[in-house]
Amino acid sequence: MSHPLEAGVVRHRAAVLGSPIKHSRSPILHNAGYEDLGMSDWDYTRIECTAEDLPRIVGEADESFRGFSVTMPAKFAALEFATEVTDRARQIGSANTLVRTDAGWRADNTDCDGITGALGELLGEALPETRRALVIGGGGTARPALWALAQAGISDITVINRSDRSAELGPLLEPFGVSFRFAGFDSDLRQASREAEVIVSTVPSAAVEGHEQDLGHAPILDVIYEPWPTPLTVAAAANGYLTVGGHIMLAHQAYGQFEQFTGRPAPRAAMRRALEASLH
Repeated sequence: MSHPLEAGVVRHRAAVLGSPIKHSRSPILHNAGYEDLGMSDWDYTRIECTAEDLPRIVGEADESFRGFSVTMPAKFAALEFATEVTDRARQIGSANTLVRTDAGWRADNTDCDGITGALGELLGEALPETRRALVIGGGGTARPALWALAQAGISDITVINRSDRSAELGPLLEPFGVSFRFAGFDSDLRQASREAEVIVSTVPSAAVEGHEQDLGHAPILDVIYEPWPTPLTVAAAANGYLTVGGHIMLAHQAYGQFEQFTGRPAPRAAMRRALEASLH
């Protein structure tokens, strides 16, 4: 069977950039959206891309490429490369979305939409009343998580991380007036977990290995989705708490990208069905 690109059918393209990239499920989401809307002239692929590669790959992309999803390690490079940057991408300090414009490329960050959407599914009507959060990790994914939590009205955030990154992450939260503190893994994790109304883990499962029983005392969004469930979410579920995985975040961050790339409303149900089918 010939690929639609080979058949000359495709007029518009998008792709996910990152390294390693072969296991990305973003093509499943976006291509399911194109199929559902009958957009046979669109195609979405994966492109192996490091931070150093991004300016060349995006800069040399022909006019058929309308947008790029960007994953690690190229999110900071995407922000630097763009000719236009949304306010939230600038505040978060990284970009997971590049959209072609008449003047060049616009950088945005829809990871925060992913966090917000996943939190909404996790907490439901309790989200607007939620005030205390615990974030595990202080790296790249923690930044949109902190921004999304602050936007949702969370007023008290503790970050558990091996090193204190207050100097880097504090300015992100200052405009929101959030009470913000760092703690190490040698602190009283059980107490921190019990005091939290929601936990967002932004780290690989290995980073919390041995601490799951102490941390599993609140509803948890774990950004990992493969393998699923994670030991952390198993511990929380055993204690009676709801959990959601990174596939929920992945879906919600993709909807906005789809709309920015195509100018069409994302067929969320079709995209979500395709993603969930791929996980079984």
